[in-house]
Amino acid sequence: MAARSKAGAALTALREDLVGDVFAPGDPGYDDTRTAFSTLPDRRPAVIAQCADAADVVRAVRFARELDLRVAVRGGGHGLAGARIDGALVVDLRRMHQVTVDPAAEAVRIGGGATISHLDRATQPYGLATTGARASTTGVGGFVLGGGTGWLDRAFGLAVDNLLGVELVTAEAERVHANADENPDLFWALHGGGGNFGIATALTLELHELPEFSVVQLLCLPESGPDVVRTFREIIHSGPDEVSGAVRYRTGPPARYTPPALVGELVCAVLLTYAGGEDDLRKLAEPLLALPHEAELAGDLPYADLQCLLDDPPGLRGHWSAEYLAALPDDAVDLFCARAAGMPVPAGAQHILFPQGGAIPAGPRAYPVAYRDAPWAVHPFALWEDPADDGRAIAWVRDVRAAVRPWSTGAVCLNLIGDEGPERVRAGLGEENTLRLAKVKRRWDPDNVFRFNHNIRPI
Repeated sequence: MAARSKAGAALTALREDLVGDVFAPGDPGYDDTRTAFSTLPDRRPAVIAQCADAADVVRAVRFARELDLRVAVRGGGHGLAGARIDGALVVDLRRMHQVTVDPAAEAVRIGGGATISHLDRATQPYGLATTGARASTTGVGGFVLGGGTGWLDRAFGLAVDNLLGVELVTAEAERVHANADENPDLFWALHGGGGNFGIATALTLELHELPEFSVVQLLCLPESGPDVVRTFREIIHSGPDEVSGAVRYRTGPPARYTPPALVGELVCAVLLTYAGGEDDLRKLAEPLLALPHEAELAGDLPYADLQCLLDDPPGLRGHWSAEYLAALPDDAVDLFCARAAGMPVPAGAQHILFPQGGAIPAGPRAYPVAYRDAPWAVHPFALWEDPADDGRAIAWVRDVRAAVRPWSTGAVCLNLIGDEGPERVRAGLGEENTLRLAKVKRRWDPDNVFRFNHNIRPI
């Protein structure tokens, strides 16, 4: 009874003190607020603190420590890590999505709850950009702190390579800054170590000039996949760092460039992106354009608009993973394409192959980014609606990973996987990095308050 009374009094105080909103089970709005991008599994946190500013985050963490609650953090996006948040306090940052651009310094400060759309829409009027994700609905905070790979990483480096500073609320409810000069060990850990060390209430990123951006996308029949992938591979190998893209098997969407006969059918879509103008991209894309295809979209396109075109639908069940490859020989191409046959279709699933290289391996070597040198990544991304398809969809993701594992480096960007166990986290970060991260964790979160992530346990 005393414990229940203490919890009730603390919750009442939190409701009174928070500028933002507080939701508990049974409150109007609780179910809507707890809904995540993926409905698998169904999450029921004890309390949701929808914070309005960094001071609210401090109040929420103090509340959690008073009641010995674990803390989960929700930015703006749709990661799978941290799915098991039943009974925890969720610090919901989505109201904290302010973006401030400093064009003279070529830098941007982003609130911890901002999405890639918030970031790109703010920087685009200045002809500036930084590496963002491959969908506008991705949350910037988790994306950057987990490494951050996207359409511009071959040109500008990984998102984390562009990180200039982080404003953080620690497990002790203290506000700290981390940059190259202030708390440098913490700053190092935030380059790939994710949300293990505190709640990022704001991040500052370096910007780059992006006056032009263009794309070529083709929709091809699935049987054309091997030729498409081999041609795409050669364009990436011989092209400049400014060119990137992906091959994606997916269900044909009802888009303006999709022939009616392909809507709802499996297609092989190849996308070339270019940090430059359409004329130069068309020259690079000539070998692809010469292949048989059913539909074509090509031209100059604002970078932020591309992100929105490729968004995935929320409210479905989801499971995904990735393997980073040391090479992409023809045998690997054939296996990648063959595994598209097992996709859950029709659904929002995608079977994705994307390149690295360019500025990525040339980036800072000291950070815990063990996948930096891998030239290719395979990313099976399953979305489906019917719970009866759970086993089939999850098995497909695992089957894709198993098929390409002979070429895998073992390292992985943790942004692209769910909860796959501590061994996978160590492999993703590297053994030496994991040990050093555990020491930083001991300094900043010795009680492992922030554990609903790709968790690094304190030594």
